[in-house]
Parts: sequence; structure tokens; C-alpha cells
Amino acid sequence: MTAESSASLPGHACQVFAAEDFFVTAGVNAGDALGLPDSAETGDVYALDDAARPLRLVLSRTAPSNNPTVAEGSGIGQAGDRVGLIAAYTLMSPDGDPVELMVLSVSGRLCALPLSPVSGRTDYTLLRIETAPERARLIDLMALSFARGTRITLATGLQVPIEELRPGDKVLTRDHGAQPLRFIGRATLRATGAFAPAVIPPGVLGNSGTLIVSQQHRMFLYQRRRLPGLPSAELLVQARYLVDHETVFIREGGFVDWFSLVFDRHEIIYAEGIPAESLMVNDATVSRLPPEIAAEVERQFPGLAQVQHFGTEAGRQFLESIGPAALYQPASAVRTRGRADRKP
Repeated sequence: MTAESSASLPGHACQVFAAEDFFVTAGVNAGDALGLPDSAETGDVYALDDAARPLRLVLSRTAPSNNPTVAEGSGIGQAGDRVGLIAAYTLMSPDGDPVELMVLSVSGRLCALPLSPVSGRTDYTLLRIETAPERARLIDLMALSFARGTRITLATGLQVPIEELRPGDKVLTRDHGAQPLRFIGRATLRATGAFAPAVIPPGVLGNSGTLIVSQQHRMFLYQRRRLPGLPSAELLVQARYLVDHETVFIREGGFVDWFSLVFDRHEIIYAEGIPAESLMVNDATVSRLPPEIAAEVERQFPGLAQVQHFGTEAGRQFLESIGPAALYQPASAVRTRGRADRKP
């Protein structure tokens, strides 16, 4: 991943858990702590100890990308110690959400780096084990946004492919009109697991063309009639919650060129003609950016305190209660287009 410019700042910070904080509650390895891939068994059910506390891991920004090391300020290891990426475990929570867990070796100690929120008193079933993951560098754990080719609406009304945007371009926003684009992040990652894109075919949400976004990226949906159980008609919905595997689906395989857009504020912009969020700059999102990107974002946005756009966050349970189709545009051809769009 590359930035439009670079800066030299302290290390990239993230939070990890000790391997013993995760243990098998049911399955072949019942009672054992999280272990190496050769001892792990798919189907085992894991839980996070209620008393577990995350450890702060700071990675050196100056180390070669394939040999990250511990930097000053870490709560684990010593500065200069090597950090190894051993495996990626894909688990599933009770509500069906995938959880990616990166297994690391930090100063010889086994640790787990969750790419999604995890909590105690929750069972996580191990679905897949990937040793020596090829998908990305360890420090490429970042907030993704839009895929190459996504058309973004400028202040003039012109729609341009996202890869043609440059810092300073005036982009149309829902709440603040024309706003200058401050920063563009770029990455090319394998489309697998949490990095596989959500595909929204034309017309499903009123989008003019196929919209390909990261699973965690939130779409802004306005309901003319406020749905029962919601305090407002404005919804922010993660793309993964729209997936029904017929109309909206996850596409695995190959690589995806990802682009993230940052403005002075967290904005609602227009992608393929429909509103979606920009990258929100705060500690949580920046901690997942690669170091060269995080350095530039931190330089341009020293407060790291953008406020989330107002709107009701619609989670999986609510959407399951109404069905994702309740949010779709009433177009008879949508499902046909959706199936056709699955072809490479």
C-alpha cells in the first residue's frame, strides 16, 4: 500500500492477546490454549477469557515489510525483537459473523491479533487455518473501502473512477457540499476471508453500476418511512450485513485494488451514485493502517478524532429481523443481474 506522500513517525500500534487468553471450550483440543497450526483442529470452539486484557504491540516502521520488529513503547517484547506472522485462523461467531485471528510470534511468545472485535462469553468456531498467510504483510491490517473502478461523484456532478482522484479534488458530500479530498490510501490484497469484497449489483440500492466495497464498509441508507424499532430514518449499514448470497454476495479469489478516501471530517460521499462513508480517522481505524499510510494520516490529522456521521447503526440482528431485501430498491431485474454479476 502506498500513500500520496510519506512521513517518518513512531511505530504502528495494535492490540494483541496472549495465546493463553484464548482456549478451546469444546472439540478435539478441549481445555487447551490457542496453539500452532499443526495442533489446531477445525471445528474446535474457542472462547476469550473474561479476565483477558489486550497488550499493546508497536511495530517498527523502518523494518523491512517482511521482517517487522518490536518498536519502543510496546507492552510486549523488547525493541528490535522480531515479530513473525505464523498463521491466520478464520472463526465464526454464533451470529454467523467471520472473525479473522492472526497468530503471531512476538519475542518467542505466541499471541493473537483479532481483525474483528472479540468478546468474552462468546463461542467462536474455528473454520479455516491458513499457514504463512500470503494475503498481505502483517502491517497491512487496515480499514479498506472501495475497489478500483468505483465511480466517485465530484462537486461538478461528474463521476470519475476512484483511481483517478488526487488530493485536492473537490468531491460532493451529502452534508457539506464540495469538500477537498485530503488523502488517498491504496492497497492490493488477496480477496480471501475478511479481505474478500462485498459485491452490490446495479440497482440493488439504487446504485448506477456494480459497487464493490470491503465487508466492513458502511453504506448510508435513507428510508422514506422510518422502520419500526429504529430511532431515525437514516441508517448506516455495513456491507456484510446486506449479503444474502443471492442479490448481494461475497466474492473470493484473485486480488483487489483497494482505495480509501479521507476528508477533514467523516463524510458521506457518493459512490456509483449512492451515499457511502469516507474513511473515518480515529485511533481505531488508523491502528489498522500500514505504517506509511498511518504516518501520513497522523501527520495530516494530528487530532485523530473525527466524529462518526450521525445515523443509526443497523446491526445483523435488526437486519435479520426485517430481511436485507427490505432495504433493496424495488427492481424486478435485480436478482437476475446479481446472479449474472457473479461471473468473473
